[in-house]
Order: sequence, then structure tokens, then C-alpha cells
Amino acid sequence: MTPTTTARRLRTALLPTVLLAALTAGCAGSDDTGAEPDASPVTPSSSIPRSDGPSPLATPEPGRYPTYVAIGDSFTAAPLAGPTADQRCLRSAQNYPAQVAEALGAELTDVSCTGADTASLIGSQRVLGGGVVPPQLDALQPDTSLVTIGIGGNDFGIYSTLTGTCPRAAAQDRDGSPCRDALGRDGVVELEANIRTVGDRLVAVVEGVRQRAPEAEVVVVGYPEIVPADATCPELLPLAEGDHPFAARMARLLAQVQERAAERADVAYVDTYAASDGHDVCSEDPWVNGRVTSAATALAYHPLKVEQEAVAGLVLEKLASAG
Repeated sequence: MTPTTTARRLRTALLPTVLLAALTAGCAGSDDTGAEPDASPVTPSSSIPRSDGPSPLATPEPGRYPTYVAIGDSFTAAPLAGPTADQRCLRSAQNYPAQVAEALGAELTDVSCTGADTASLIGSQRVLGGGVVPPQLDALQPDTSLVTIGIGGNDFGIYSTLTGTCPRAAAQDRDGSPCRDALGRDGVVELEANIRTVGDRLVAVVEGVRQRAPEAEVVVVGYPEIVPADATCPELLPLAEGDHPFAARMARLLAQVQERAAERADVAYVDTYAASDGHDVCSEDPWVNGRVTSAATALAYHPLKVEQEAVAGLVLEKLASAG
């Protein structure tokens, strides 16, 4: 997940100082295993509610974006949400970049990868099963016309805290708030600060994209709502009663930080969080899988096909209204 020291040094001359400073700040505490949060045993996909989802609302004129690079983590790669196109990154062949590229008639270079964080954009990333993949920004070319960016949740272990650490803590005290209590006041403050730092890193990422693809339309794609603030579902999202609002607040803060970062960087933003209201893990029509991985549907706590279809429509709508 974090790049090796050697990789950082090799790329120092290739990226703006602000980008390196922003992406390496705080990396010492990040996980370098390349692994996503623990997935529970596989279950048949028939037990997971599905929805046909919204169709794309609009499509830009053909040929407007001939070359498209998709940058991101597992919420872009969409592991198991469709046939796997890349085993190293568990990237679905039917994720939203694939759908957007098909609608646009664009040549797609999709380097999104399960386990990626913002440091994976400038340094090589360790991947599941061993080996590494190149820095995602290396996929950009001067003539790239469209770039989507969906990244940040793996920084500082934010996502693994909310979907891994907190659910495990629930086994100790299902009625209390064991995860928040274990973090303590200082830990919660640090988590909030780390989430805000993701915003600075996203701004730096956009600057790095502009350096390498100066003519590209850039779209930041936010995360969907995973944890509802007003409902619980222990069988799908095993959070302690008191940790539920805490986890929902942190997830909402991350979405807000992403939106503000896009505004600061003066690029388009796809508000997946708002669009997924009512489609959280606990809803009757979820866009995100619960705690049990389904080999035919989605990795635990990751996007379902319907979410990827919805995001593709949102991206196309945003592009159609741009310029």
C-alpha cells in the first residue's frame, strides 16, 4: 500500500514537491500489506438483495473523451462485482470505469487496484498474492483526455478501522461503544485529523494528474454511504450499538472531505454518498455488500454491481454537464 523508500526516491524528480510532501505525510503509520479488511466466508449471491439501479442520465457527445485513465482503490476496482479482469488487483471487468468507457467509446486504461491508497499513485503497490504493480500516475499521458480519481479510504487505515477493527470490537460489548472507547478521545481526534489530511492528499493528487495530463477533464468520485446513521443490522454490519453513529459520522466526514478537496482543486465531483442515501448496507436495496463475501457478487463491505452501474451513470451525467 505505501511505496517503498526506494520507489519514493526514484520518483522525487518526477513529481512536484507539494505532491510528494502531501502523499508521504503520515505514511509511517499506514499498513503495507496490500490487504483489504478481513472477508468472511463466501455465501451464495442469491441471499443478497439486488436492484437494477438507475440508467445513465446523460452521455457526452461521442469522441469528446477518446482516452480515459481510471485511478482508484477497491471502490473503483469493484472486486467480484462482475468477472475479474485483473487478478492482481481484483479489478472487475464491469466496474464503473469499464461502463463509462463503453458509453463514451473511449480507450480505457484502468489502473485502479484493491488495497491502493494515495501513496500507491506515486510508488509501487504490493498486491494480493505477492508482487507489485506500478504507480498509478504512470498510466497518465499528455494526451489523456479524462481521468477519474476514487481514492483515500485506505490511507491511515481509515476504511479498515471502520469495517474491520470496529466490527471485531463489537464482540466485546455489543451494546456499548468498544471501538470508540478503545480509540479514546485522542484517538478519535487523530482519526478525524487523518481523514482531513486525505483531503490535502487528494488536492495534491489532482496537481500530479494535471502535471502529467494537462488537458484532461478530472473527476473525483466519492464513496457511497455504507453505515446508516439511523439503523442497525448486526448480521450484515456487526457494529456495537454505540459505535454505529460514530462509524457513520466518520464515513460521512470522509465524503465531505473528498467533496471539499475537489472544490479546492477546481475539478468535478461525483457525490456518490448523497446518491446512495437509502442504499446503505442495512437497507432493503443496498449498493454495498455486507460482511460476507460472495464470489459471484462482491467482496465484503465493497460495491455491488448496482452501485457501479449507478456511479457510471453519475459520472456520465457529470461529464455531459461539463463545459
